[in-house]
Amino acid sequence: MSAPAHPDSTDLDRLHNAVKREKVDLAPESQPAPLWAMFLLMIVAIIAGGQLGPMTGGWSFNVSNPFATAGGGDPRPGGAGVGDALDPFALAMKKGSSGYAVCGGCHQGNGGGLPGQFPPLAKSEYVVGGTERLIRIVQHGLIGPVTVNGQGFNTPGGMQPFGGTMSSQDLANVLTFIRNSWGNEATMITKDMVQKVRDEEKRTSQWTISELEPFADKNVPGDIPAGPGATAAAAPAPAAK
Repeated sequence: MSAPAHPDSTDLDRLHNAVKREKVDLAPESQPAPLWAMFLLMIVAIIAGGQLGPMTGGWSFNVSNPFATAGGGDPRPGGAGVGDALDPFALAMKKGSSGYAVCGGCHQGNGGGLPGQFPPLAKSEYVVGGTERLIRIVQHGLIGPVTVNGQGFNTPGGMQPFGGTMSSQDLANVLTFIRNSWGNEATMITKDMVQKVRDEEKRTSQWTISELEPFADKNVPGDIPAGPGATAAAAPAPAAK
């Protein structure tokens, strides 16, 4: 008497199901990532998120200070305390040179701009002219054709506004810097001047040159604490030790 046949040898459904349960052979060098590698990547992502999370101040050092919890304070050369020895104009120039990084991509590090697209800041009548027009341009942006130093420019999409991403103090520093770099010389712009324009003008669209014509020669009122055209009384020199 012969032994009974194995059920799987006669039941096609069972055979098919068994085949479906088999895993597809992986190609050489296509093995799944080990669990330890996936765990390590997860840890890196968590740490990176923890570092980026606090950076919500427009990458301003005063808001996103990576040394805030360090006992030794700000270790950067020229960090905390060094500015105390500078007059307001020199301090604005120092900080403005760093803040100019957001402008240099278009207007270039030498303030020369790019022909036909981005107008120069060097020797520009819009930079050394009325402070109110300049503040309004940077605060709300500019669109349409503009002529600078006798050359025509028409930036695609126009100049974007920076009022929503930079504080009044940061804008004042950058504007003071560009008004006194690359051969330019003009009075500094203070935080109070920028804030005054912000409080008075709630515009939400970019300016055109024709709209800015009434402000071409207007200066926002306020004391000039130091630098060219200073109007405020000079601070007394520190007493000798």
